[in-house]
Amino acid sequence: MHIKNIRIFLMLLAVSFCSIGYAQYSANSPYSRLGLGDAVDNNFMTLRSMGSVGAGYVDAYNINIVNPASYGFLDVTSFDIGIFAKYTNLKDDTQSEGLWNGNLGYASIAFPLSNPINEILDRVERKSSWGMNLTLMPHTAVGYNISSIDSIPDVGRIQKNYVGSGGTYKFLWGNSYRYENFSAGVNMGYLFGKIQYQRNVYFGDIQGAFDNEFNYDYSVKGFLWNAGVIYKLDLNKAERIADRNTPAKFITFGLHANSKTSFDTNASVLERSVARFGTANDFAVDTLNFTLDSLGTGNLPAEIGFGLTYYNGSKSSISASYTYTRWSGFRNDANQGQLTDSYKASMGGYLRPDYKSFNNYFKRMYYRWGLYYGTDPRFADQDQATSYGATIGFGLPFIYQRKISHANLGLEIGKRGTGSSIQENFATINFSFTFNDDEWFIKRKYD
Repeated sequence: MHIKNIRIFLMLLAVSFCSIGYAQYSANSPYSRLGLGDAVDNNFMTLRSMGSVGAGYVDAYNINIVNPASYGFLDVTSFDIGIFAKYTNLKDDTQSEGLWNGNLGYASIAFPLSNPINEILDRVERKSSWGMNLTLMPHTAVGYNISSIDSIPDVGRIQKNYVGSGGTYKFLWGNSYRYENFSAGVNMGYLFGKIQYQRNVYFGDIQGAFDNEFNYDYSVKGFLWNAGVIYKLDLNKAERIADRNTPAKFITFGLHANSKTSFDTNASVLERSVARFGTANDFAVDTLNFTLDSLGTGNLPAEIGFGLTYYNGSKSSISASYTYTRWSGFRNDANQGQLTDSYKASMGGYLRPDYKSFNNYFKRMYYRWGLYYGTDPRFADQDQATSYGATIGFGLPFIYQRKISHANLGLEIGKRGTGSSIQENFATINFSFTFNDDEWFIKRKYD
């Protein structure tokens, strides 16, 4: 790749990383009160539009960090940046409320360390390849603002507010080595972030009453990892040898897993009572608890996932994926709460009628679809919450730096909390750009 293009890619990556680091990725869910918040889907926008089927999926042009073994199948350098906008409708037996939020979702760059073009130039066929990835993205998100008003005889109106915000992020460095049709890879990551909670009780009808204000925040840091393997089974190798124009049909089988990992926390607490006497400068404060640098530890859960994908050349694919997470092993000294094991099953695929079509743009597009169903690690009304949803998406090809790249647009509609008193209906619009370049690491014979 030319030096100018390398600088452009690195500049885009740096700007994206800084944007994610300073942006406040948030959720709109009372469920995010427990654990470290709502877990963010590791599937990028292309795979989210297929129901999040990354366990056994490979692509020569798109990044899949769910199973790091996929990097070994990359043919080009890929830079992927995603954003989202989400509408959530929360409802219980008496009321409902709709909320919007959105932000930059992730930034990632992946590349093969040996360019396939070199094989053509050198007239050799290599049986192995090595791929690498760098990714920055949210890991969990906390976001809720719940208010209730009660009226007590002889006391009056009491307002209770519960607010949570913040989350955690992760920076991943991934590597994968592929030999013939077998690939193995690993992601190593650093986890960091800060979470804030507020709990307030106001006695609005009693002047001079002491309102209760509780503020609690803690920072998180630690390391995480996951590893994976993928095997590609050729279904028509003999036919392709006889006729090079025959589309490749194959199945990929994937497995990814990680063990329980630890993290450290540093918490601060401010609990006080405040009495107000009618004017802004007329109040009294009684500090009940003020604690700084309360150190603690925690454990992230172990996880295992597996999946498979059938590919009909470049025209279509269909995938299935299953992930099991042992949330019962989660622990957080800074935010105690009981969680239970969860799972997610999904399936999806894409159709691309004719990527070689010159006179019909719609035939060159990707048409993606997906379905998923799973359980949530948190309880609602003593029952484990469940979630399900459907996805659709489109891959829109365009030319950038004389190379084919794609804009990806997706829609996810789902529901969480089925059978509980608080239910979430949501719709998420996902958008991403995937820029591809095939000139990295070319050994130039002439300058």
